[in-house]
Amino acid sequence: MTSQNYTVQLQNKKTLKFALGWRFFHLLEEIEMALLQWVPSFIGSGLRGLVYKTIFGKLGKGASIKTGVELFCAYRMQIGHKVSIGRDVRIRSIGPKDKIKIGDGVSFDRGVDIKAHGNQNGIEIGDRTYIGPYTCLSGAKLKIGKDCLIASHSSIYSNNHIFANVGQNINQQGNSYEGITIEDNCWLGTGVKVMDGVTIGEGSIIGAGAIVTKNIPPYSIAVGVPAKVISSRREAAVV
Repeated sequence: MTSQNYTVQLQNKKTLKFALGWRFFHLLEEIEMALLQWVPSFIGSGLRGLVYKTIFGKLGKGASIKTGVELFCAYRMQIGHKVSIGRDVRIRSIGPKDKIKIGDGVSFDRGVDIKAHGNQNGIEIGDRTYIGPYTCLSGAKLKIGKDCLIASHSSIYSNNHIFANVGQNINQQGNSYEGITIEDNCWLGTGVKVMDGVTIGEGSIIGAGAIVTKNIPPYSIAVGVPAKVISSRREAAVV
């Protein structure tokens, strides 16, 4: 047997082990969720917080998990202490490098949808950040800092479809990933859209309905489509 054939066989074995391991953990997720989803009120929330420790990579103390929560590959997720996950939240990790890290005291309101994909650095959300109802987070290299407020129906997409080849369908050309960073203590109003490659500086406020396509300096107030800085919180504080 040549060294090349041996390497190929070794890679195939690793791929098989990963596939079997993934299927086992996903089956365990489905069984536990099916058994516990129906349990109502604080009793069910506490029970899920205890039992789900077996499927999460890490689940901190005092976690509150409501009914209807959907998880995909939870063993790649690290959940901090006193995290609140509301009804019908969906959290998915698609690739083996797509880690999801949730800090202490984070709160997900109803219907939040989080999907880490791209097989890169995944998604990280800092301590005490609040994510409002029906907000979508998707992509890779997406980082939200501490003490942020993200209002309802916002969209944060740290990926783009590749479309350079006009002779090929767009859905067959893959995605690009630049990454998004929202620094500490930011407030995004309802319906804000944040595009890939953007950094929103610490302490900034983004007005409702804005579409952020370029970097926002720290302590800025930005509004509009596309979002433009209209004032600085630091200058206002001096006055």
